[in-house]
Amino acid sequence: MTPPAVELKGLGKVYDGIVALAEVNKVFEAGRVHALMGKNGSGKSTLVKILAGAVTPSSGEIFVNGSRVVFGSPRDSFSAGIIAIHQELSLVPSLSVGENIYLGRLPKKRWLGQSIIDWDALHRNAAKLLEEMALSIDPRQLVGTLSLGQQQIVEIVKAMSFDPAILLLDEPTSALATREVEQLFGLIRRLSARGITMIYITHRMNELFAIADHCTVLRDGRLVGTVAMRNTSAESIVEMMFGDVGRAHRPERRLIDRSKAVLEVRNLTRRGAFADVSFDLHRGEVLGFAGLMGAGRTELLRSIFGADPFDAGLIRLDNRQVRKPNPKAMKRFGLGYTPENRKEVGLVQILSSHDNLCLASIGNMSRSGYTNRRREAPLVRKQIRDLDIKIPDPMRTVSSLSGGNQQKVVIGNWLNTKPRVMFFDEPTRGVDVRAKQQIFEIIWRKAEEGLAVVFVSSELEELLEVTDRILVMRQGRIVDEVEPTAISLGDLYKLCMEGVS
Repeated sequence: MTPPAVELKGLGKVYDGIVALAEVNKVFEAGRVHALMGKNGSGKSTLVKILAGAVTPSSGEIFVNGSRVVFGSPRDSFSAGIIAIHQELSLVPSLSVGENIYLGRLPKKRWLGQSIIDWDALHRNAAKLLEEMALSIDPRQLVGTLSLGQQQIVEIVKAMSFDPAILLLDEPTSALATREVEQLFGLIRRLSARGITMIYITHRMNELFAIADHCTVLRDGRLVGTVAMRNTSAESIVEMMFGDVGRAHRPERRLIDRSKAVLEVRNLTRRGAFADVSFDLHRGEVLGFAGLMGAGRTELLRSIFGADPFDAGLIRLDNRQVRKPNPKAMKRFGLGYTPENRKEVGLVQILSSHDNLCLASIGNMSRSGYTNRRREAPLVRKQIRDLDIKIPDPMRTVSSLSGGNQQKVVIGNWLNTKPRVMFFDEPTRGVDVRAKQQIFEIIWRKAEEGLAVVFVSSELEELLEVTDRILVMRQGRIVDEVEPTAISLGDLYKLCMEGVS
């Protein structure tokens, strides 16, 4: 009897007393496409990281092709025939397809007593590999000239050049167009027919029925179950993901004056990111944007803020049209923006917390190009007090703070500009439960003071808890508008997922 490709026995992972994965027993049969589903925090990422050798389990055993394995590093996982293909591609755009496939192990030959790259062998080997997978890609073409879909395929071909038995695919279609998805699925089907086992993570429900043989669902770190795709429905899988989830309960909010919009967006379009987006935002309102990865939420916010250009549409702030938005102008108009990646975009890690709290408003507090700490100090103290930032010394580098306190510094930095509109893009990412609640309370308090808020979160539970109204985005378009008090978590998730009506 052929052993399963992967078998997990009692697999568990605990981080500082928090259970991320609990006693998972699961068999992945060889030559199948196994979809892995679950809402954020379900344990999917932890499971995949354990299989990739990036995380060591706290308990349990892993068997590959019937043999017990222990992964102390990604190299160990690689040696066992497992290769992870992550959402962020690891290709070098300035190199050719062939160079990328064999990067770090380019074929060599001797010439005039020296070892040089054997370009003919490189292109011949790459062409043979591409031909075996029925792919018409020129191995000499620069990767940077390929579409995202073709680059994703090159990433898989690169993995296949190591002759793996198991591929871990993490959201491989999140940035691909429909035609590119079909090309990728064609390759996955051919690999499956050759006996390659694939564990496929996705949030797109319609992909499950197009490509997967089985779907395994995790919830709160525990295995809910596995179903054959031919014997199930989208609704059943959503129910497995969420269980019996009631409606969210939020604090009572005063009535919002919707007679006049602070921010108006009409038919805003940026090719390849979002299309024909229109909405109004009112004073004191917390407007949520729901959507899965690749829905276009962050791209929309960045274009409104002027960080990225848009191709068509209109933006008005306080009934004044903004013809050519840029971050400096939008800040002057009263728009603040806390970005989703605070470490790289929201903060300057080598500067103090004091300096980071003053970055967005430094023009108002400096004279002739010189900063004045005495002018800055009252504003810094106010934000530390109002936002309850736990900070032993404001002059210490911001990198010394916890994730939650760093996020509060990002928020305080923009509140110092006295904005009328604030964009909060994933404001609770990477912060603990208590810090999340504090950030929610900050948003509610500022909304009560009249701040108009746009709130983006991948945690749909947060949208139900925090917002007054939710716009649902899918594939770059607004497809629905819902009231948080009138929809369940499972139903909101269905609206966000393709292929679920």
